[in-house]
Amino acid sequence: MKDFQKDFLDNRNIEKDVWRMFKVISDFTDAFDELENLPPAVSIFGSARIGETHPYYQKAMEISQKLSAKGFAIITGGGGGIMEAGNRGAVNSVGLNIKLPHEQHTNPYVKTELKFDYFFTRKVTFLKYSVGTVIMPGGFGTLDELSEILTLVQTKKMSAVPVAFFGKSYFEPLMAFYDNMLKEGMINQEDLSLFTVSDDVDEIVTYIEEHSQVIFEEG
Repeated sequence: MKDFQKDFLDNRNIEKDVWRMFKVISDFTDAFDELENLPPAVSIFGSARIGETHPYYQKAMEISQKLSAKGFAIITGGGGGIMEAGNRGAVNSVGLNIKLPHEQHTNPYVKTELKFDYFFTRKVTFLKYSVGTVIMPGGFGTLDELSEILTLVQTKKMSAVPVAFFGKSYFEPLMAFYDNMLKEGMINQEDLSLFTVSDDVDEIVTYIEEHSQVIFEEG
């Protein structure tokens, strides 16, 4: 399978770039059409490299179940690991997958699937349709999504949404780095209020519910 993202970034060609523009529009058009009637959703990010017996998998599924019980749809990247756990616990389950040369397998718990040619159109879709975000332990991709959200909220390029980290010990080094950024004057004290960190599933769910500014109708 052709890697449109790599081709886009590795090559400068005005004729190809015009064609690529339509591929970008296609990614967005498909997302807008498919997700137009999606209820308020929470995105769950985390590693694809863990199995269903891992404690983080179980906690992600529990968080998803409890958010679903509150009325939220759940959006993940559609793959395995934490993403699978998020979709597995959801009633209204969305997977935003990415087309890769070695294609990422879509987990069987995705009910609404979209496949993107470009990572950046996929990230915009996550942001557009999510009223909250849960960050589970993960790798570069998880940190990429996290940094995008925090940057856009910090710079007021999007409205504030609740961001909740699950796993204090895992994210302790990242929190220490954020503290060092503050010490060095790279961020402000108020920037550290853009998120919460917890090991408690119910605390995470309550934080998302109370800060998402969503009111569900009774019945």
